[in-house]
Amino acid sequence: MKKIEYKTPAELKALVQQNSKSMNAFLQKVKRQKPKNLDNLFHSMHEEAFEQFDCLDCANCCSSISPIVTEKDIDRLAKHFKRKAPDLIEAYFHMDDEGDFVFNQTPCPFLMPDNYCMVYENRPKACREYPHTDRRKMLQIMKLTLRNCEVCPVVYAIVDELIANDDF
Repeated sequence: MKKIEYKTPAELKALVQQNSKSMNAFLQKVKRQKPKNLDNLFHSMHEEAFEQFDCLDCANCCSSISPIVTEKDIDRLAKHFKRKAPDLIEAYFHMDDEGDFVFNQTPCPFLMPDNYCMVYENRPKACREYPHTDRRKMLQIMKLTLRNCEVCPVVYAIVDELIANDDF
């Protein structure tokens, strides 16, 4: 995998728009072929990418998107802050149009100036799993993966390399 360089969400969005034709063709091909090695390709590229890329140099995800936060996540955070869950909800969260809790603001209120997370050990599940390039059944989240190309330089690099190499 070629060297992954930090890019802002605006730069990534421009790259995704510039390459939307090839990215959409890639998505359609993956949906049509349902490659059995898709998870393995993503997982090996994920491992390789994160050996060279430090999320602390970026924090685009924490700076620009709000994850879905479950009630279990809120309970864990409430315990961390030694507050009651309703107080934490009032201070940091709202329910979106789909009925999910999300942060009231971006960047994340727990993101510190040095890009560390003040609640790292107790962060929401969606944060723990982001950017989702190491999960099983990648085929089911390909649209999300393409959207994540606009936020995460690693996701963009993985998808870009898969498209360039036509690995399946």
